[in-house]
Amino acid sequence: MATQGSREDILKQLDEKAREYLRISGNCAQSSFSALSDQFGLGDSLFRKALSPFPGIALRGETCGVVTGSVLALGLVYGQEKLGPQEWVKSLRPCRAFCRAFAAEFGGTACDDVTRGLCGRTFNLADPAEAAEWRETGVSAKCSDVVARGCRIAAEIMLDEKYKPA
Repeated sequence: MATQGSREDILKQLDEKAREYLRISGNCAQSSFSALSDQFGLGDSLFRKALSPFPGIALRGETCGVVTGSVLALGLVYGQEKLGPQEWVKSLRPCRAFCRAFAAEFGGTACDDVTRGLCGRTFNLADPAEAAEWRETGVSAKCSDVVARGCRIAAEIMLDEKYKPA
């Protein structure tokens, strides 16, 4: 896991990357993973490709793409390559810490929870009319803050000594 600079420098760089990637792609799952991957040297383009349908799990209002992208990054840091009894359990503590912190800040881990917290209602983003309304309300711009903050939560876990991988 490669990082350069002080903790605050790393987090500032990550914030800029997360916002820029969301501006370019409009995909919160790909943007959060890409920012974390670039900052910490985690992976390749196949992960980004696989995350294509993950915003709100295919725009169904389910798990927020920031959560899926960040948990994938955390899995690459804390997960285990070998199959074996309970090997995967080692990744749960940092991922659960991420989910708790994200939910505490945004009212849950589902896209609908986050959207409701940002604007008081949910949107069916698969419906073109509701997606247009979503953009008009400015929620899409607020998602940049969610992506940046979610990446920061994940990065703080990665940088925290108590979560150092074995």
